[in-house]
Amino acid sequence: MRLKDKVAIITGAGSGIGQATALLFAEEGAKVVIADVDTAAGQKTASDIKQKKGESHFLHADISQEEQAREIADETVRVFGKVDILVNNAAVFVLKGIDASVEEWQRSLRVNVIGTSLVTKHAIRPMMKGGSGSIVNLASISSWVAQANLVTYSATKGALLQMTRNMAMDFAPHNIRVNCVCPGSIITSATYQYMEKTGMTLEQVNAVEGAKTFLKRMGAVREVACAILFLASDEASYITGTHLIVDGGYTAM
Repeated sequence: MRLKDKVAIITGAGSGIGQATALLFAEEGAKVVIADVDTAAGQKTASDIKQKKGESHFLHADISQEEQAREIADETVRVFGKVDILVNNAAVFVLKGIDASVEEWQRSLRVNVIGTSLVTKHAIRPMMKGGSGSIVNLASISSWVAQANLVTYSATKGALLQMTRNMAMDFAPHNIRVNCVCPGSIITSATYQYMEKTGMTLEQVNAVEGAKTFLKRMGAVREVACAILFLASDEASYITGTHLIVDGGYTAM
């Protein structure tokens, strides 16, 4: 087990990549704290872990609120005694161009950028006390390539990429590594919402989006979770301040 006796916080673990990561981490021996604004979804992830004899704890939290971001770290220490790993996965998807309203910009920045910073700010304290830690931020291929009418989302993901580098520099003296994973087109609940909206089937969506990649398919959440697991684990002990693109070759086109 690659994460035996480790304690991990995963934000936005009620669904999608966060959920897949929580389940995989538990399989690998980690005690997992699931933080999510969606109580029902977060509790289900925690329950699924416990049904498989893993250890988990759910905490309702809006990471854009500092008191709640602090509570994530405090509750983790109270329940499991320490923090070894933080996966900053929680995000909102404000998919707008330059016509986005001030409120839409603020919502996107509050969660994706400021929220990530707040959770990290409080999680690193017990990591420092323990003498080590690993942080994995969820950026995106949108951190790297221009995409039509996505400036609000892409700006936050570009910020996360640079935040990762800066955090890695700042936290290295405390033996805390910081990296990020940049997923491409991944089949998540958002994919199914898009299918409902457009009337397309999964096969049709996969054909359109998959055509943009070398592998000619969209990715699965488990495939992204495996990349996160690697960077979070001791197998990546000499890797910090960098990114791992998981996109089937999209950005290499």
